[in-house]
Amino acid sequence: MLKGVRVVEIGAFITAPLASMMLGDLGADVIKVERPEGDPFRRARGDLYSPNFVALNRNKRSIVLDLGSGKDKATLLALIDKSDILLDNLRLGALTKYGLDPRHLASRNPRLIHCSITGFGAVGPYRGRPVFDAVGQALSGISSLTLDPNAPMSSGPTISDDVTGMYACFAILGALYDRERTGRGHRLEVNMLEASMAFIQGAFAHFMQRGVIPDRFTRAATSQSYVFRCADRKLLAVHLSTGEVFWKSLVTTVLEAAELATDARFASHLQRVKHYPVLRDLMATRFLARTRSDWMLRLEQADVPFAPVYQVDEALADPQVLANGTVCELIHPTEGRVRTIHSPVLVDGKRPESDMRAPPTLGEHSEEIRAAIGNSAASTT
Repeated sequence: MLKGVRVVEIGAFITAPLASMMLGDLGADVIKVERPEGDPFRRARGDLYSPNFVALNRNKRSIVLDLGSGKDKATLLALIDKSDILLDNLRLGALTKYGLDPRHLASRNPRLIHCSITGFGAVGPYRGRPVFDAVGQALSGISSLTLDPNAPMSSGPTISDDVTGMYACFAILGALYDRERTGRGHRLEVNMLEASMAFIQGAFAHFMQRGVIPDRFTRAATSQSYVFRCADRKLLAVHLSTGEVFWKSLVTTVLEAAELATDARFASHLQRVKHYPVLRDLMATRFLARTRSDWMLRLEQADVPFAPVYQVDEALADPQVLANGTVCELIHPTEGRVRTIHSPVLVDGKRPESDMRAPPTLGEHSEEIRAAIGNSAASTT
């Protein structure tokens, strides 16, 4: 889909690498520019090919450039001159410090789409601060929807980093489409704070429309979602949403609990939201009576939305995951077999056709990229 589109990524950790990997999954030629010591995520587990790095860097070529070197800066400029997209997640002003002012880059390549990812944006009192995922989650309000305030502990996957990378990819694709019509590139800016807040629109709508400050149970109560422990100690998720059909099937057919179906406290969706903690506890007691596999059979027969709560190893072995072909297996010339999760996008019923590459080793493609640039780097100023 993006064959012939060249992306230069000056990125590290998650946001920019994720955005460029998504473009690479659609067929773009992604060149990852790394400093001599490499993307810090390479060393997240002690070597230069950590799981953290592998997860975010397939379908890329790696070139090592020292932006403090005039020769390497010329190489980068030559690359940018011949590229469609420049993507960076450097701290605000870092490109200008290296002599790569965004206005200068745009004047050299008017078709360039340049997307910069920052923590807080180019204005405001926090614009110069460093930021990582936990900061984005905390400041945006996401953490207030997941943490237990009485026993606060950081946990779970990255959220702010991931959604910021996705919003950056979304912006780049829109700019590419616009360039097809106008022939003109764009300067795009995406910051983690706003991306994180945009990701939880529902929470802000509750406050801005109703004056309700959501907590970690607000969404669960509104959507009527639950997690229950079963007789074998295994966990099971059930999600009823706002209608009546799944509620009635659950209490009458699955639980065979007529007393819940006729209880005035649970007579409507709004009543079930209001009395969510009471209803949750009453149903939790009943779910302890059978094993998870027993409940899963009953829930499936009753057509109620459910799923076992899996650990990642269990998720990989699920028959639906196997049927979808979710796991992607790539072979690296020196690192051997590399398994990762496919892009979830199908085009005309198939994975997008692209030259699938295992995540690169540090500087793996430096020579071939330099050779392709040829003499243009030497003449670049």
